[in-house]
Amino acid sequence: MTDRIARRPHGRKARETYGSPTSHDFAWPHVLAALDLGPDDRLLDVGCGGGSFMRHVRERVGCEVAGLDHSRDMVRLAGEGAVYGKAEQLPFPDGSFTAVSCIVAFFFFADPVRVLREFSRVLHPERGRLAVYTTAPEAKGSPAAPYPLATRGHFHTDDELLEIAREAGLTAPRIAYREDWAQLLAAQP
Repeated sequence: MTDRIARRPHGRKARETYGSPTSHDFAWPHVLAALDLGPDDRLLDVGCGGGSFMRHVRERVGCEVAGLDHSRDMVRLAGEGAVYGKAEQLPFPDGSFTAVSCIVAFFFFADPVRVLREFSRVLHPERGRLAVYTTAPEAKGSPAAPYPLATRGHFHTDDELLEIAREAGLTAPRIAYREDWAQLLAAQP
């Protein structure tokens, strides 16, 4: 169940959860504040799920938006601009985007340094910025990351997140937002 609904979403329940127009909307204001998107931006939403954040950005900001998910079900649900792929090997040329978002998916990446290097690679070298909203270690076993889901995730302290970003070659990494169960890593290529 953990895999089918969260880690590798597919099936009716996953479509209901990630197809909701408010899926993970608690993170949106913080991600949008960190990215400061404008109409001239091009956003890649990694782990786009059903595409609710993609649609929100298109409607509110008016910029070009692409999404990537490793679930074919989610890519179909997200629709326009969504592609199937893996965060560790993004199917986009270098410098394709001015912004990358990753909302409640980073927790599942076994090699976070490799993933952040890929995010950096597809970001525009001068204008690029990144926002990763992830589950904090304090959430392990809570409603935000219940068992057995908590056993499938990778939790990082604030200091560890910053070190992972530096190791990936990102510049100016910072924790842009923090609450009891969540962290937002912001950085530039």
